[in-house]
Amino acid sequence: MSGAADRSGPGALVLVVGPSGVGKDTLIDGARAALAGDERIRFPHRLVTRPVSAHEAHDTISQADFDEGVATGRFALWWRAHGLGYAIPRKVTQAVEDGAVCVVNGSRSRVEAARAALPGVVVVEVTAPREVLAARIAARGRDEDAQARLARSDGLAPIEADVTIVNDRSPEEGIAALVAALRGIGTRGVAGALEEVGARQ
Repeated sequence: MSGAADRSGPGALVLVVGPSGVGKDTLIDGARAALAGDERIRFPHRLVTRPVSAHEAHDTISQADFDEGVATGRFALWWRAHGLGYAIPRKVTQAVEDGAVCVVNGSRSRVEAARAALPGVVVVEVTAPREVLAARIAARGRDEDAQARLARSDGLAPIEADVTIVNDRSPEEGIAALVAALRGIGTRGVAGALEEVGARQ
């Protein structure tokens, strides 16, 4: 268990992280639908330098605008992966400071930077066996880059997550686990929710 609770403001920035093929988008989409009636829990889109697709709910940003945003500090968090640029708009941190629980698809490579610089960071790591990851990546129709994505994932250092979800069963079970974690944060605050998670582990 990390010290995320000690850094928390009135809201929380929930970074859902994990390797390609682990099902982060499926879990986030399912949680968004399940929590549609909870005004405090929000699912802001991240910015990505590629067109919108059926695989992920994101907003598109041009490479030039992304580079300018990095240079001027316009993003709360940014990273590059698989030849693309990813960013979380700074307005998300303002929403957290105002008391919202904001859930975003993040990157394991930026967890420590986020914890050091941003308010109320809670890290939810989604994991699955390597053979499950490979099968899911291949099922997307992009199997030519499956091994490259898996190799990049293998090369990342382990992180200390606040919540871990092993997503190797049905999507419904994974979604239920994420929803339970988010509801705990939304109703009891970051410290209370993480204490309860720690008691169950």
